[in-house]
Amino acid sequence: MNMIYPLKFQPVCKDKVWGGHKLKQKYNKPVGDLPNCGESWEISGIEGSMSVVANGALEENDLGDLIEILMGELLGDKVFEKYGYQFPMLVKMIDTLDVLSVQVHPNDEMALKAHNCPGKEEMWYILDAGPEAEMFIGFNQNLTKELFLRHLNGGTLKTVLNVIKPQKGDVYHIKPGCIHAIGKDVTLIEIQQSSDITYRLYDWDRPGADGRPRELHLEKGLEALDYKELKEIKVPYQIKPGLRVPIVEAGAFSVNLLELDTQSEFDYNHLDSFVILSLAEGSIQIEYSGNKLNVDKGESVLIPSECGAFIVMPQKGTRILESYCK
Repeated sequence: MNMIYPLKFQPVCKDKVWGGHKLKQKYNKPVGDLPNCGESWEISGIEGSMSVVANGALEENDLGDLIEILMGELLGDKVFEKYGYQFPMLVKMIDTLDVLSVQVHPNDEMALKAHNCPGKEEMWYILDAGPEAEMFIGFNQNLTKELFLRHLNGGTLKTVLNVIKPQKGDVYHIKPGCIHAIGKDVTLIEIQQSSDITYRLYDWDRPGADGRPRELHLEKGLEALDYKELKEIKVPYQIKPGLRVPIVEAGAFSVNLLELDTQSEFDYNHLDSFVILSLAEGSIQIEYSGNKLNVDKGESVLIPSECGAFIVMPQKGTRILESYCK
């Protein structure tokens, strides 16, 4: 039985007070009876939201089971040595009908001390953005904790945030400590460290699903915040058809963007890491060991470290986010 092959997983859908409807309507995610599905976790090793294989001989096994069985064959020897049985990345789709809370994530040092888990560094690739879409990323001036609290308590926080009008194809790198909020009418792919730690600083005075205000995490958030002005917000890049374009170098992972029009052979054995291919545009068919696997826009596939070479047949203009551990 071949246990080393490209793996697709069953999405884990999450209801959110700010969630929209495109994950079901446009991307055919299995949202069930969730009224406001805001997130679809495409590849996750987080307990309680563990991804389950959707194709091939390993179907119905979860990602934790796979790591226990395959170890370095799946993750890569260097990755397994560093992270053990914890899958080190998390890939989501996010769709918003309303603005998210203003929030911040801790770095590794703080998260390890406070929660015994990794911090949260992430990147966003914008799939769709409506005409009124906006996002908030970083401060537009240098602040202190005292000045920040003055704006927070005085109702003027938005005036010290960078306000972004996102467009399809934009890339953003959200580092630990960076204050941020995704606004309404945005659909994106998020690639991040395997952590679900978020410190909510401000939630626009709205009620949660139970009618009461959602919990804030001000003490830890104030400790995690980087109060310096953020000037470089959007990641610049230039597409080179057929070539990998590095777009994000995070502390724990790298992300490339690849635009494909023609059949190509892929082989990642030199990386000593698993690779995740996330479809940002178009679709592909992967041919491996006499088998075929279709991957559509908004879907992700996990390539085990020792998968070997395989063929990718793309739809014209296909864009792939290629992420892996360092």
